[in-house]
Amino acid sequence: MTRLESAVDPAAPAFVANRDALRDRLAELDAALDQARAGGGEKYVARHHRRGKLLPRERIELLLDRDSPFLELSPVAGYGSDFPVGASVVTGIGVVEGVECLIVANDPTVRGGAVNPWSLAKTRRAGEIALANRLPMVNLVESAGADLPTQAEIFIPGGRVFRDLTRLSAAGIPTVSVVFGNATAGGAYVPGMSDHVIMIRDRSQVYLAGPPLVKMATGEVTDDESLGGAAMHAGTSGLADQLAEDERDGIRLARRCVRRFNWRKKGPPPRNPTPTPPRYDPEELLGIVSADLKVPFDPREVLARVLDGSEFDEFKPAYGTALVTGWGELHGYPVGVLANARGVLFSAEAQKAAQFIQLANAADTPLVFLQNTTGYMVGTEYEQRGIIKHGALMINAVANSTVPHLTVNLGASYGAGNYGMCGRAYEPRFLFTWPNAKSAVMGPAQLAGVLSIVARQAAAARGRDYDEDSDAAMRMMVEQQIESQSGALFLSGRLYDDGVIDPRDTRTVLGLCLSAIHNAPVKGADGFGVFRM
Repeated sequence: MTRLESAVDPAAPAFVANRDALRDRLAELDAALDQARAGGGEKYVARHHRRGKLLPRERIELLLDRDSPFLELSPVAGYGSDFPVGASVVTGIGVVEGVECLIVANDPTVRGGAVNPWSLAKTRRAGEIALANRLPMVNLVESAGADLPTQAEIFIPGGRVFRDLTRLSAAGIPTVSVVFGNATAGGAYVPGMSDHVIMIRDRSQVYLAGPPLVKMATGEVTDDESLGGAAMHAGTSGLADQLAEDERDGIRLARRCVRRFNWRKKGPPPRNPTPTPPRYDPEELLGIVSADLKVPFDPREVLARVLDGSEFDEFKPAYGTALVTGWGELHGYPVGVLANARGVLFSAEAQKAAQFIQLANAADTPLVFLQNTTGYMVGTEYEQRGIIKHGALMINAVANSTVPHLTVNLGASYGAGNYGMCGRAYEPRFLFTWPNAKSAVMGPAQLAGVLSIVARQAAAARGRDYDEDSDAAMRMMVEQQIESQSGALFLSGRLYDDGVIDPRDTRTVLGLCLSAIHNAPVKGADGFGVFRM
């Protein structure tokens, strides 16, 4: 392969300014992650510990193989909403007895682990990832059920969580539930629809309705243990397959359960089991991306710090130069890369991308999309040259490609460029964002300017004078709104990605994802839609 050469000067003023700006964004990310890890706050965490119970991340740590990584997903879900950051549930991918598993752990320190709209969306995304990548799912359950004030938003779509559990089972993907406390109402169906269920003596309580509701509905007077205790479910109802003595014993039984799956990956192993690390320092990734997203940067500098051995065989390097395409390896796995070199995509870039995506599918090779685009080029000349049909050609290829896609937004992801570069709507297996990145229909200044032009034209059509002061105020308000709503944390809080990551962790995160996706077969498309030429 061709070895990439770097032209980065860490002492250059532009590099230092970019690095400092990104460090500011990383500080904001760290603050949001601290909020998520804090759960319901010191008071409720202390009360939980006094009861002899473990926190969700403590349970996960005991479940995972010693010193193995955990790729947490959607950690800032709910950011900017009325609900706590993290959405009262922890999800992610970790290794249990050598098996990569999708783990979902309720956080009972946040309103008893009640399910709110963001925790529902986060749990559903976890189920999508498990099914698409053939990952066994382990649920660490302790939830008071639905957050009743928002039941109108969660009751009907919430049924998909239970549907997805049964679909995992039908696809031969094992599911395990360890119940640490309450699993009431709809929450009872999580263990009820899992393949393997472990309950903890004198701690687990699983029932559709608790004693007060039973009395109200039927007049029956009962107690928690008789109604839904662990011993009852282990010896009478048969819902519990294993009865643990305490939380650590329950986690031990869950690990034993996973060990007996006899699990085998269906995707090919890494081509190189001992890959060569990049030749350049990943620390330098902080200074490569421009603090001003209007200023382009060379994505090859990113690839030189992400790909094995900093080696990359570029495809069509002299054609459609605003998009870099080519082949490399990442933690030993072959990948095809599409990376925006300059913000705008022209017809040549779209045609080049479509051909490259077809080649990757013919070779059963996963694709990595590195986004930094303002969209497809506009204007009379470009419309006449067919930018719409060429953009549609690229989007057609992305939409119908069946090899796994991994997407990282490094800077800008605006307009239909977001679609062509495999944004969330095109269902990449995983999508991550750098803290400096932004995504919207267009940039704040452009959007405000369009609204101003339309308002001016409307005033002129009515024969009225245009209020310049009102226009300036409107533009400022719109720019501020779009600026805040296009930021990485805001969008990640709404689960438009799978997490905001430190740029220095990009290689590690993509490597973990590539390993996870190879639990499932990796196969290219047999055909595409009609390509307009």
